[in-house]
Amino acid sequence: MEPARVKVRIRCNWCGERFVLRGKKDKDKDKIDTGFRMCLCDNREDFEIEEQPS
Repeated sequence: MEPARVKVRIRCNWCGERFVLRGKKDKDKDKIDTGFRMCLCDNREDFEIEEQPS
């Protein structure tokens, strides 16, 4: 079965930059993969991630 597509809002806790992305939700692991790796300020770890209703 194909993973469900979901909309995700990501906010950097260092600089406040916001991103809205689409990702695939893996039901088995309850994890969302968007391909997002790093903010513009080089932050790679400190984010607020929220799943948005589609």
